[in-house]
Amino acid sequence: MTSLLRLYVFILLALFAFAANSVLCRLALADGLIDPADFTIWRLLSGAVTLALLCLLNGWKGKDLSMKVIWQEGSWLSAMSLFVYALGFSYAYVTLETGMGALILFGAVQLTLVVMAVRAGQQLIWLEWLGLTIAFAGFVYLVLPTLSSPSLLGFVLMTLAGVAWGLYTWRGKISAKPLFATTSNFVRTIPLLLMALLIIHFYNDEPQSAQREGIFLAVTSGAIMSGLGYAIWYAVLPYLSASIAAVLQLLVPIIATVGGVIFANESITLHLIIATLSVLGGVLLVIMARKRASKNA
Repeated sequence: MTSLLRLYVFILLALFAFAANSVLCRLALADGLIDPADFTIWRLLSGAVTLALLCLLNGWKGKDLSMKVIWQEGSWLSAMSLFVYALGFSYAYVTLETGMGALILFGAVQLTLVVMAVRAGQQLIWLEWLGLTIAFAGFVYLVLPTLSSPSLLGFVLMTLAGVAWGLYTWRGKISAKPLFATTSNFVRTIPLLLMALLIIHFYNDEPQSAQREGIFLAVTSGAIMSGLGYAIWYAVLPYLSASIAAVLQLLVPIIATVGGVIFANESITLHLIIATLSVLGGVLLVIMARKRASKNA
């Protein structure tokens, strides 16, 4: 497999993992199988365990490995961003519908990454702005039929989650060892989880007991879709500009919707086709614009 093809495959795998994460979270929380705090705790803990085992596997293969090496690849800022994203994401979806939640989340991610890029001196050319606008318009068109007035709390929580994920994505662009960095970041969330658990359950007079199905969904989300998915995402981020990393994530709702067509026998509508072509066209425009800007630099 060529390096370029491998990059495309990894990007698709990461985006599929993001889409699956949203589905698993909604399944667990919408049906009351688990509360948001417990879902987040099981999700991040299972992700940390899975990634630690993968690091051990690297050690068994004779690669240079020590806890110090792994620990140094992550940071507390990245871990805090991951923690805020995961907790805000879970709690926001209790009060937000899927379409509105996705709109707020990815809107905040887009804005955060663009602001970070501009602050770092990475000027976007007009074709990139046009591509971002077209892709986001297609995304809004996709979720428009499901939009309703969001609750203020849900809006704030999902906005915080989007900003945190944007920051986590931005910091992944400087990661030299994506597996170690992701492992370190997940492990660093454990003390944050313990503090959150104590605070939440102290103020919660009637804690909800987690059902077996809810725990299974949370562990699947954490171990596979988050742990492995985020490690793959960190592996490709150094090769992507901020604008491309931002616009690619608008494909996540498209992937989830197409998955419904394939696996849930949902119908292919003109609405879906227009939205998909708009997002894909915007993504392609951003990629072509970034290549042109790189050649002229």
